[in-house]
Amino acid sequence: MFKKFFSALVIVSLFFTQFTAVSAQEDDSLSRVEERGHLIAAISGTLYPSGYYNEDNELVGYNIDIIREVADRLGLEVEFMEMGVDGMLTSVKSGQVDLVAEGVQPTAEREKDFLIGEPIKYSFTSIVVRLSDNSGIESIEDFAGKKAAGGATTNYMQVAAQLGAELVTYDNATNDQYFLDVANGRTDFIPNDYYLQKTSIDFFSDLGVKLGNVFYNPSFSAFVYNNESNALQEAIDAVLVEMKEDGTLAEISAQYFNGDDVSVEQEEINGIKISDLPVIELED
Repeated sequence: MFKKFFSALVIVSLFFTQFTAVSAQEDDSLSRVEERGHLIAAISGTLYPSGYYNEDNELVGYNIDIIREVADRLGLEVEFMEMGVDGMLTSVKSGQVDLVAEGVQPTAEREKDFLIGEPIKYSFTSIVVRLSDNSGIESIEDFAGKKAAGGATTNYMQVAAQLGAELVTYDNATNDQYFLDVANGRTDFIPNDYYLQKTSIDFFSDLGVKLGNVFYNPSFSAFVYNNESNALQEAIDAVLVEMKEDGTLAEISAQYFNGDDVSVEQEEINGIKISDLPVIELED
């Protein structure tokens, strides 16, 4: 009896050992990148100040500098593939890119289909409206019937549609194009990340738009990976934690967000108490 039990135990042990070994061999996401010598990262290249081209035609920005520093600490280079937001998740799912470096908000659906990395930015949703009349929007109840501008599959646009807005979608448009369309009435508002909008409006201060007094949905954004790329995600996350602890993320944030540190969760931002903001859940 004991001998049979012991034999069964050995078989089970061998099975799990072999299964673990096979699983480890199957996840070659990190070793594949190391052999190649560079990461392939999806980025829009049009979103100031996350990733954009400066006056010297150099690709720079908060997310750009972060992933370059991560790659450097891992002994790698970075190749950026520029595309619209709507194509990024498809590209990482198909293996065309190693990660989405644009900074994506997690949802229950995305967490089922992808690996969500260590947070790189904490924020909430705000809106850009016309300077002259606030686009007629004083609260989220006023979204109904208004034209919202953005990428078709973003959380921001899905929530706006759920609140009754008409969606006007763009494929990898620049900040100034978005702002000019609001100013001239083609669209009414742009729902997006507070820090991105605040910094962009400061930069494009003469385009006839402003930050509306409507804030909701506290959230964080992160790099996103294929759901079989555990090894790569863990390696990059470890470096991001290191960069938080040594102050590198705070330094990069201050450079691009006018001194603000977006890499840590705040209780209050510019007088806005985060815990008081409304949360609009996406419906299934």
